[in-house]
Amino acid sequence: MSRRGWVLFGLMSVIWGVPYLLIKVADGGVSVPVLVFARVAIGSAVLLPLAIRRRQIRVLAGRWRWLTVFAVVEIMLPWALLSDAERHLSSSLTGLLIAAVPIIGLVLARLTGGPERLTAARWAGLLAGLGGVALLAGPHLEGGGAWPVAEVMLVAVCYATGPLIANRKLGDLPGLGMTAVCLAATALVYAPAAALTWPSQMPSAAVLGSLAGLGVLCTALAFVLFFQLIAQVGPARATVITYVNPAVAVALGVGVLGEPLTPAIVAAFVLILSGSVLATRSGVPRPAPDPGLPAPDLSRPAPDSSRPAPDLSPRQLRSADRPAVPD
Repeated sequence: MSRRGWVLFGLMSVIWGVPYLLIKVADGGVSVPVLVFARVAIGSAVLLPLAIRRRQIRVLAGRWRWLTVFAVVEIMLPWALLSDAERHLSSSLTGLLIAAVPIIGLVLARLTGGPERLTAARWAGLLAGLGGVALLAGPHLEGGGAWPVAEVMLVAVCYATGPLIANRKLGDLPGLGMTAVCLAATALVYAPAAALTWPSQMPSAAVLGSLAGLGVLCTALAFVLFFQLIAQVGPARATVITYVNPAVAVALGVGVLGEPLTPAIVAAFVLILSGSVLATRSGVPRPAPDPGLPAPDLSRPAPDSSRPAPDLSPRQLRSADRPAVPD
């Protein structure tokens, strides 16, 4: 990768590990509807003018049904569940549970007729990831702590379902336009509930800063930078940031919020990360070479991989054999 590619890769690895910390802080001063509304309203206010300027809105006409389903599964439902769950769970624990998205995505793709094969390595990855999730969730399944864990796992299912919809029903649409419209639609949906639960007094500076950070940094700027990363390194390499985001979430939770770093968390991190890597290894059978064709000349230079990739949504990039992009 070029130097610019490495810079973008590093930025995105950090940026999409930050939301869990910011949500935890914002939860202390505003309701869930206000939190979600503020994030999507700020994000859409930044991205919608860019999408309009690039004429990426009109091309979405006629696809509103699937765009609505995608917005519900990818933004409206999971962001509310995630914000509510973090009222009871630590940010580091939440980030680690969300890291199981690639494993869930593989199972869903397989159940919905995807071409992926469940190889021995993938089975090992599934079992390792499941063990890591069980290790994290086990202590919270008693005393009323089961529902927050269930909320996070529902978020993971949503994040795994979204790319299937995007890839199969919306794959030809521009990602920036899709993202801007889905954020704006979510803002309209949450506006009434946010108005009814608006705080009676001004939240603290930390809460306001967290809301601004979620909207500007973790939503609007993140999507813009991710599109640039795709153009620099291609969609496959860009999704590797998923393996770094959970570590950032844990580091911020421990270092900033003082959350405990227990041996169980370390062990679960290793299990889930290893499981995701194994589970997302390519399982599509490679076609056998045609004996009538000459062998490829490996001495010739490879094609230029720096050409811009198609303008895909970050969630579209999470195909069945690729890890998800955490929020």
